[in-house]
Amino acid sequence: MKKSLIIISLCFLGIISQVNAQKTQMEVFINFDGNCREAVEFYAKTFNSTVNHLMTYSQVPPNTDYKVPEADKNRVMYAGIPIGDIVAMFSDVPSGSEFIQGNNISLTYSTDSRDEVKRIFNELKEGGVVLMELQTTFYSELYGMVKDRFGIIWQIMYYSRPE
Repeated sequence: MKKSLIIISLCFLGIISQVNAQKTQMEVFINFDGNCREAVEFYAKTFNSTVNHLMTYSQVPPNTDYKVPEADKNRVMYAGIPIGDIVAMFSDVPSGSEFIQGNNISLTYSTDSRDEVKRIFNELKEGGVVLMELQTTFYSELYGMVKDRFGIIWQIMYYSRPE
């Protein structure tokens, strides 16, 4: 399961909103088991929105440590839909990964403060389980995933401000 969550964590893009002096954003991330594209199209139509940044597993940058299985190449790695003031994010889990319908939602917290990423991650991991240590990824200089003591999965990410 840990490898699956690391791959799912690769599915990450976002839009930032302003809160106080720091830029932060809270988002929802919903996982599917092979029918993500259908769900994304349904939700975009239902909420009168558009699909942003749809990316399949075949589009993973070639320098990552993960080789995409043939069966996963057309699965959705990431898609986002603006709904009101948030972006709902969607992904298919890699084939063969544990998937429990109803428990397939995680929360994402993005900020432009590395110190805040570390503080929040460390607080959430107390009594919880680290699913992916804070590390550099192709989409963030500092990213990690943790299941807190209440069973909620959090993706915590540093997001640099555009110059």
